[in-house]
Amino acid sequence: MLTNHLRSAYRNLKRHKIYAFINIFGLAVSLAACWLIVLYIKDEWSYDRFNSNADRIVRVVQHESWDGGNMNIAVTSAPFAPALKQQFPQIEDAVRIDAEGGDVIAHGNGTLKIKDIISADPSLFNIFSYEFMEGTAATALTDPQSIVLTESLANTLFGSQDSYVNQMVVYPGGTPSRVTAVIRDIPQNSHLRFSAVRPLPAGFGGNWQNSFLYTYLLLKTPESLAALRKQMPAFVSSNIQKEMHVDQYRLELQPLTTIHLQSNLDYELSPNSSLSRIYIFSAIALLILFIAIINYVNLATARASSRIKEIGVRKTLGSGKAQLAALFITEAALVTLLSGLVALVLVRFSMPMFNELSGKNLSLWRFGIWPSLTFIVLFSILVGMISGIYPSVLLSRFQTIPALKGNAGKMGATVFFRKSLLVLQFVITVFMISASFVIYQQMNYVNHADLGFNKEQVVTFHIDNKSLRSQIAVIKTKLLQSPLIQNVAVAGNPIGNNDLGKRGYYYENNQQAISQQTKSVQELIVDADYLPAMQIQLKEGRNFSDKIPGDQTDAVLVNETLAKELGWTSALGKKVISSNRDGQPKTVVGVIKDFHTYSFQHKVEPLILILPPNAKEQDNLYVRLAKGKTNEALGYLTQTYKEFDPGNSAEYHFLDQNFAHQYEAEQKQGNLSLLFTILAVILSLIGLFGLVSFTAQQMTKEIGIRKVLGASLINIVHLLSGSYLKLIAIAAAIALPVSWFVMNRWLSDFAYRIPLQIGVFLAAGSLAAALALITIGAQGLKAGMVNPIRSLRSE
Repeated sequence: MLTNHLRSAYRNLKRHKIYAFINIFGLAVSLAACWLIVLYIKDEWSYDRFNSNADRIVRVVQHESWDGGNMNIAVTSAPFAPALKQQFPQIEDAVRIDAEGGDVIAHGNGTLKIKDIISADPSLFNIFSYEFMEGTAATALTDPQSIVLTESLANTLFGSQDSYVNQMVVYPGGTPSRVTAVIRDIPQNSHLRFSAVRPLPAGFGGNWQNSFLYTYLLLKTPESLAALRKQMPAFVSSNIQKEMHVDQYRLELQPLTTIHLQSNLDYELSPNSSLSRIYIFSAIALLILFIAIINYVNLATARASSRIKEIGVRKTLGSGKAQLAALFITEAALVTLLSGLVALVLVRFSMPMFNELSGKNLSLWRFGIWPSLTFIVLFSILVGMISGIYPSVLLSRFQTIPALKGNAGKMGATVFFRKSLLVLQFVITVFMISASFVIYQQMNYVNHADLGFNKEQVVTFHIDNKSLRSQIAVIKTKLLQSPLIQNVAVAGNPIGNNDLGKRGYYYENNQQAISQQTKSVQELIVDADYLPAMQIQLKEGRNFSDKIPGDQTDAVLVNETLAKELGWTSALGKKVISSNRDGQPKTVVGVIKDFHTYSFQHKVEPLILILPPNAKEQDNLYVRLAKGKTNEALGYLTQTYKEFDPGNSAEYHFLDQNFAHQYEAEQKQGNLSLLFTILAVILSLIGLFGLVSFTAQQMTKEIGIRKVLGASLINIVHLLSGSYLKLIAIAAAIALPVSWFVMNRWLSDFAYRIPLQIGVFLAAGSLAAALALITIGAQGLKAGMVNPIRSLRSE
């Protein structure tokens, strides 16, 4: 029986090639899109789950708020880990990690700058799971002068060797470290990635407020997390709150496997994704699949009248409803199975482009060949069964005698259902077009909005050689001798990277009294050339001056936001006192206009600028290059820097790229959304083309008669398009408010956003209608140009 059904289904597809192509191509594209999105979601969901203790590892993070400020950070201070481990028996082990960043190390006869070195307690390898090629987890970090390398870094430093253990590397200042172990490269689906790790110094400690370490706990059982969370308030009260002098403070214990998708704190170790992005792409996959299923159902039900006699004959020969239903479901399953095979080919060839757009490194056989094939086959058959249920029920219920006469009976309900599906299909299409328009406009806005300074033609680079930082004045003078260099300035951090520190400052109020509580502000160390180099505007007062010796220790600049939040009637002359530095009062000598140190996802925060307290803090150069001479200027910059530091090369970062990097996740989301929107539009138009083609075929005689009676091509196109355009208009009316609501929620993630304008959504609806009209019009013109004599002879 199954063989007969398959043979019959194959013959039917072969006989109606356009119908077969529309369904197979549409379902293949939708299945390919679904498979790509499944691979993407699986990769996002897999973060950190390779650790054998993943269900027992938690990260300790801090949340603090007070009048005028708040702090939500992924870092803690040195006392947290030992205190927690000592006080709570549910904790098996703890580790502190210092993401110290890059350094230049010497090896053999050369040097190499490594960007991702961390320092950690020896318990790191007891808590996290890494594959050791050489050495052991128990002894890897026990020696204070040890270092553990990843496989790639070991090969880079020493070349291919049988053993790397006991090789030596030297840090700046002549500190040697011995390689005690080599581990496999850290998987890409880990939020904690590094190339080398050194041990934290023995007896490493500090105060509770100096937060710069990442603290992880290994629990004895996964179930102990709930009880441990309940005990945190008492721990905070007895150990931390009295040190912080704040009322609202909370410690959060984040399960390791939730960090990548559910954590969005300051000072994250790596850029995280979000659950909302997973939900969005899951919805896109289902919507695209749904559009393809709608195409199949609509075409199958529309073609019902052409199969009435076939059904009558089959019923006469003894086929019952169940057998007929099985035949049509088999036909649908065959279509989707063929679509699944085509989808595999589409995924194979589209994977490189998808990886580039998503920033991933996915592969077709991510889950293994046989599991993947099994899933695709079963999923294709399931989709086929879902697609074939309604057409099979509809077609199998025709009565035998009327069917033999070509009478389908009452089809009003079926026509209404088909129209409803078409409306739903274009609701999805208009919504996805609207979403793409809004995402594009928001990305264009954040990339071109005024940041409060001129980010164009500015490069920044870190001065790794600490001894060179005392020669900054000489370096600046040398660079400015060339017309290729317009400005040079110094700062403690490159802005745009979301890594500026915060400090608490006591401040003088309007009554000339010093506040009892601190105000949390961003602090940026700059020199007197920073404002002119960045083209930041002064609102009142003056800039720092090298000619005023007291500025070095006594002067600060503040931004408009800080002056406003503190309620100062006049900021000039007000005193501020750092709670973490020397504790000496400093005087506000100038107020600068607000500028963005982070991306537009963050509001401008209160900011204090101070001069470098010592040469060590002069570790980042900002250089503005002459416009139109970028390559020549970079060449001169490289050559000049080499004269001062022959052993190291500067790694330049364009400031505008720093900011663009902050929108990378949203930009990728926008690119993928655009791709899938195009697919959705194509699938909807293909389905509409199939419906209009079939309608034109059914109306062949009517069109011929109308042409004989004098109807023009425009009349024929209007005849075919009228009802469809009404349905698309209904779809647009439904989609526009839904789009408005959803995209308004999406924009809420941005502190600065575009206003939603009705024109964007009307444009989306108009575009969908225009594309539909072109599709219908092309088929209408084709039908209208047929010789009416030939049309009247058709059966």
